[in-house]
Amino acid sequence: MSAVASAQDRGAASVPVRGLTVLYDAECALCTHLRGWLVRQPKLVPLELVPAGSDEARRRFPGLDHAATLEEVTVIGDSGQVYQASRAWIVVLWALREHRPLAHRLSTPAGARLARGAVLAAAKWRGAQWGGQAYPRTDGWAYDPRAGWTHNPPTCSGGACATG
Repeated sequence: MSAVASAQDRGAASVPVRGLTVLYDAECALCTHLRGWLVRQPKLVPLELVPAGSDEARRRFPGLDHAATLEEVTVIGDSGQVYQASRAWIVVLWALREHRPLAHRLSTPAGARLARGAVLAAAKWRGAQWGGQAYPRTDGWAYDPRAGWTHNPPTCSGGACATG
């Protein structure tokens, strides 16, 4: 059972959030910088910061796709809510005392576009930190600082295809 399915089974969408776990890429300079920034911020909701893909993350959230958590920031609420990409950043800002008003503005349709743009800009910067090389994702998308986003769907090599 996935973390998302168990969250839905418990009605996680309708329960208050009293704590959040932020999964971040401990190998990424930007991610570890933001982790340090988050630690120093006054919080309205406690944040636990756990390296994505770590033994601790796998033990605590066995239903998550841990490869995906290394690709996109992932935040898990204490009742099983799962937030990824720009939604994850919005919920993290919501947890911070000084940034909750910004989180409310970013949760509007116009604000969501701005938040998505910020996440893409961070991905571009993150990609540049890989020596200017393309930053590949497991779903076939890759960011290349020179060419932008490209999609090369996974292929069946050697006749073995992943089935879903």
